Amino acid sequence: MAAYFASLNPNALWNAAPGGLAQGLIWGIMALGVYLTFRVLNFADMTCDGSFALGGCTAVMLILGGWSPEAVLLVSFIAGIAAGLATGILHTVLGIPDILAGILTQISLYSINLNIMGKANQAVPVNAVKVHFTSNIQYLGQTIALTLIVDIVIIAVFYWFLGTELGSSIRATGINPHMSRAQGINTNLMKVIALAVSNGLIALSGGILTEYQGFADVKMGQGSIVIGLAAVIIGEVLAEAIVGKRLNFIMRLTFTVVGGVVYYFVYVFVLWLKFPADDMKLLTAIVVAAFLAVPYLQSLRRNSFRGLARRNARLAAQQTSPDKDGKDKEAR
Repeated sequence: MAAYFASLNPNALWNAAPGGLAQGLIWGIMALGVYLTFRVLNFADMTCDGSFALGGCTAVMLILGGWSPEAVLLVSFIAGIAAGLATGILHTVLGIPDILAGILTQISLYSINLNIMGKANQAVPVNAVKVHFTSNIQYLGQTIALTLIVDIVIIAVFYWFLGTELGSSIRATGINPHMSRAQGINTNLMKVIALAVSNGLIALSGGILTEYQGFADVKMGQGSIVIGLAAVIIGEVLAEAIVGKRLNFIMRLTFTVVGGVVYYFVYVFVLWLKFPADDMKLLTAIVVAAFLAVPYLQSLRRNSFRGLARRNARLAAQQTSPDKDGKDKEAR
């Protein structure tokens, strides 16, 4: 045991932290897309595993084709929109349940991504082409700053969009689709639009990650839904713990990105502890389960008879303490 702890180098953890921050901010973009369907629309969308890889595969082939980095990311975003539209049409036009519609699109995107790249993976010749996001330690600070700006812009646009009439209709559809239809809202159209925007952001995140890591793989989106949900749940738990009742919508969006950063810091820390890389998916599931359980366990604690008795005793002590102080003063 002593030899194990002696083998852990704190400098290695410190050096890995900037990379974890950069990846957390990149995955934060993906988490915002998941937040739109999972929390706002109340739609269990499984498309994201495929659309994330679609954004990366599209980006790497356009980079190899000599496209500018800006155009590459724009096309990745549009490709994600197309994937979201496919899921939306399967669900709204053909009546396929939401989870199955996402799974069908995800499965089909695996073959589409293979056809786009021509093989299972493609590398970006980072020394021969210009990219804005890179894991090169020399430009890592620039990458972090640029990714942070992208996150802030997306949060601002997100906040503005969901405050418009169209955005309010999407939120209403997620809260109560039956009442929304009674108010004349085309809920099917709202679902399709939300799915398109969500998967566009997810594919954009995949394109940025491809530039950052220098390659794309058809399996790069595998398990991304779990990472996105982890970021959303971790962000919500932290937001409620830190902000409490003052929590508003823009803070929820901000903490969603923070959740992605926290998740990747945990990831970096676990790798630093020399856990086997094969166990990282298991760790991810455990982390998500733990944060999902926190709100439920807190509510149980608040609503339990023991917790109620403690609160009543505390309240009674607070009510009697002023009277006791007053009697003490009179006695003096």
